[in-house]
Amino acid sequence: MAAPASAIGCCIAVFALCLGATWRIVYGVVEVGGGRFASLVLLLPSAIRFNAITLGHIVLGLNHTVLETHRVHEYAHVRQYERWGMFFFPLYIGSSFVQLLRGRDPHRNNYFEREAYLNASSATIMTNTYNR
Repeated sequence: MAAPASAIGCCIAVFALCLGATWRIVYGVVEVGGGRFASLVLLLPSAIRFNAITLGHIVLGLNHTVLETHRVHEYAHVRQYERWGMFFFPLYIGSSFVQLLRGRDPHRNNYFEREAYLNASSATIMTNTYNR
C-alpha cells in the first residue's frame, strides 16, 4: 500500500503546482514537473538534489522531459512502494545507511536503487531489441 507516501507526494505536488509545475497521469501514476519547482530543487544540497523522485504514486521531476527519460526507473520505485508500503521509507534509508557504513555510495548502492536501475536497463534492452 503506497498511500502514506502518496499523501506526502500529493502535498509536495500541490506546492510544485503553485510554483508553476504541470501534471499529467501516465499509467496510473501522477507525474508533476516544471515551473519554478525545478529551480528550487536545484538549490538543494547535492546529497539530496534529484532529477526525479517518487513518493508513492506521485513522481516529481525537474520537467516532463526528465520524467519521461526516468519513467521506467521511477515506476520501479512505485512498485516498491506498493510492495513495501509504509516500511519503504525506513528500509530505503536503512539500505543507504548500510552502504554508507561500507564505504559505498549510499544512493547508487542502495538495494532499492539497484533494483530500479536494473529494471530500467532491462527495459532499455527489451525496447532496443523489439524496435529493430
